Amino acid sequence: MDATPENLHEVDAALLAADVMMGVAARSVMDVDDIVTSPQLRVLVTVATRGPQNLGEIATELGVHASNATRTCDKLVRAGLLARTENPTDRRFVRLTLTRKGTALVDRVIDHRRAALATVLEAMDPAERAAAADGFRAFALAAGVRQGADGRFTLVHPPAAASA
Repeated sequence: MDATPENLHEVDAALLAADVMMGVAARSVMDVDDIVTSPQLRVLVTVATRGPQNLGEIATELGVHASNATRTCDKLVRAGLLARTENPTDRRFVRLTLTRKGTALVDRVIDHRRAALATVLEAMDPAERAAAADGFRAFALAAGVRQGADGRFTLVHPPAAASA
């Protein structure tokens, strides 16, 4: 769907909300930028939200060559934020999981985001807040986010709505 005069106010409202969300995310990253880079944080958040990953999945998520993903993950392993384990079903592939230290760092970032968003939501009328929550859920689903049986949320590539 392209921006048209009929939906321009909806698209602009989404852009405005996205700008606010990006500001919240950027400030949460600044809270840990002395510990990890943005790509490293993306790896940690990916593993936190999707569960154990292999290097190919990380490379795909970051949009980089496998060797770049390997270097990024090697640094996270050396920092004690990520652990490598053999995949029990295929020993050629390693599984990457968060360590306690990695989990604590991701939790710190997510807690920062939750607090910032809660402040904004608390400034809204309760009915607006409920409508916004419903709208955010619908937006995430339309973008391809799915919740698995384990409770984890994943972004399906490409989103189902976009491939129709």
